[in-house]
Amino acid sequence: MPMPTPVSTPTPARLDVARQLLDLLADTRTEPRPDDQLEALTLAVAADLPVLLWGEPGIGKTAALNQLAEALDLPLTTVIASVHEPSDFSGLPVVGDDPAQQGVPLAPPDWAVRLVRAGRGLLFLDELSTAPPAVQAALLRLVLERRIGALQLPPGVRIVAAANPRSSAADGWELSPPLANRFVHLQWVHDHEVVVRGLGGVWPVAPLPRLDPGELSAAVVFARRAVCELLTVRPELVHRLPTNETKRGGAWPSPRSWDMTLRLIAFATAAGSSREVLSLLVRGTVGDGPGLELMASLDRMDLPDPEQLLADPACAVLPERGDLRQVVLDGVVAAVRSRPERARWDAAWAVLVRALETGAPDLLVVPATTLASLRREGWEVPAAIEHLASTVALSRRADRAAVRVAARTDVTAGR
Repeated sequence: MPMPTPVSTPTPARLDVARQLLDLLADTRTEPRPDDQLEALTLAVAADLPVLLWGEPGIGKTAALNQLAEALDLPLTTVIASVHEPSDFSGLPVVGDDPAQQGVPLAPPDWAVRLVRAGRGLLFLDELSTAPPAVQAALLRLVLERRIGALQLPPGVRIVAAANPRSSAADGWELSPPLANRFVHLQWVHDHEVVVRGLGGVWPVAPLPRLDPGELSAAVVFARRAVCELLTVRPELVHRLPTNETKRGGAWPSPRSWDMTLRLIAFATAAGSSREVLSLLVRGTVGDGPGLELMASLDRMDLPDPEQLLADPACAVLPERGDLRQVVLDGVVAAVRSRPERARWDAAWAVLVRALETGAPDLLVVPATTLASLRREGWEVPAAIEHLASTVALSRRADRAAVRVAARTDVTAGR
């Protein structure tokens, strides 16, 4: 009797098994996690300002753009700037039937036509720091005016670029000052904890900021006041082109970048963003020095008026931050010095007592000493001084002791 022929089970192809393994590796989940970098990027994109992400290769700049495009429901178009010719951004000349009568039009590339047809999108200009100067010059009109040849990109298109520092870029170039001054520069860094959790299968997803419709008008007023007050007292910051070539390729103050800063302050204010996010945006637009001055100016804008504190010291609400509290107390003493009156002098002591009850006593040494020196003949010492005297004396003794300890330490080290 013949034996039955065994039925063979088909063996999966080797690449099919590999695909199964790849699918398992891609099977990850997400968790909500705030991200100041991504929030700053989102606000700049919402404000319709070109953004340039600076960071070392492989730290997730492209991944952040993909996440942002998906969250904003915008089609992402990636263009590698360094592999294109200047004509790819300025427009390709096309000779028609009668150039003498019709001229030679500049035809846009296919990716620009697709963006116009879609009416919206996120244009990602990658490897910007490896684009030669001629290509950077051609990008000027695209970044500022959103024009490529005869084609105007629609308002729904946003522009984000990425660049590596020259030290880590292949055949890198410094950005030209005109091009650099058109961007909001954000330094992109990786978070060790995020990377470890992501490789473990849990990647973060950041909630995007939302603008409060009820705060729009107030946000505009606040932004205009913030920028104008700083530039009024610091007119030299209106335009300051760095002398260093590398710094010229980054953020620096100009009328254009201050206008961008004003817009970003309004958007961050309307979104209720944190001080850290606003600092990233401001410093990324006008540079670290002017940006930090503006942030300090913003802090002082919210400080209480010394005259209001003198009018009702019992209800004084002082800042919690030590540096801001010191500024307020110095302002109160300065107000008394400018118009020394007995009632104002007494009220200032009451404000200092209020500060002692709600904060660190070491902040009172200088303003209390200065206020005591403003005493006029016939002014009786208020009871508040007795309350503060022990604190001031103790703080002074502590300071003198610290100086003596430091001196002994220096002598011992010298031996």
